[in-house]
Amino acid sequence: MTNLIDAIEADRALKARHRAMWAQGDYPAVAAEIIPELGAILVEACGVRPGERVLDVAAGTGNAAIPAALAGADVVACDLTPELLETGQRVAAERGAELRWQEADAEALSFRDSEFDTVLSCVGVMFAPHHQQAADELVRVCKPGGTIGVLNWTPQGFLGRMLATMKPYAPPPPPGAQPPPLWGDPDHVRALFGKRVTDVTVECRTVVVDRFETPEAFRDYFKQCYGPTISVYRAIADDPEAVASLDRDLADLARVHDVGTAGRTVMEWEYLLFTARRAVRSSG
Repeated sequence: MTNLIDAIEADRALKARHRAMWAQGDYPAVAAEIIPELGAILVEACGVRPGERVLDVAAGTGNAAIPAALAGADVVACDLTPELLETGQRVAAERGAELRWQEADAEALSFRDSEFDTVLSCVGVMFAPHHQQAADELVRVCKPGGTIGVLNWTPQGFLGRMLATMKPYAPPPPPGAQPPPLWGDPDHVRALFGKRVTDVTVECRTVVVDRFETPEAFRDYFKQCYGPTISVYRAIADDPEAVASLDRDLADLARVHDVGTAGRTVMEWEYLLFTARRAVRSSG
């Protein structure tokens, strides 16, 4: 009994840290300025239609939820971080989208079994620490024959490499937590869903990021806006040498991936687009 209580408390503490991580900085700016098109790409790939019930898991500010609502679907956007949902509500109102916003844990969704026609997540559920639990929840709340779609950064793509670059500077992850970019590995995602899905489609694509004039400008933007990067820098704030080293590593990473002309840093960030249907008779 004591071990169970300790596990529950540890999970609560972990989720509280995740919630705080994404509340710091300005992730809404990242979603709006760096990757605004990705949500609509996922919505189109899932074939969202008017009148469908759609759940966007780890929705953030609604990068996918808002396009789904504008497509005529009945949408719920859920996320662990209420601050992101509050921003999403304002963005949705500005764009004339009507949908419901709800705080929820991707690993323990507060929705009924088979409640939604489409369940999707755009670079969101990948950051839930326990991948199998999160995948199980995506399947559970999707109706048999419904669509499950996820869009995630790949391990070998820029964001995957950025997270790997920051890892040596970060505190060790808690036991059982898995690296987010694994959700961008086709074999890993197939294994998570197993025989519970059919009609699987998998495609690697890239999004062009051309907002930054220099690699250093990219680094400084993410130091200011992106929760995971902010958290790592805070962990090493008392070590000037580590800060300087990470500064160099992140700028060098952007420099290596720069395909632009002189005076402008242009990068292509790879992501995995995965769609499937929940099997009418689930197994495995």
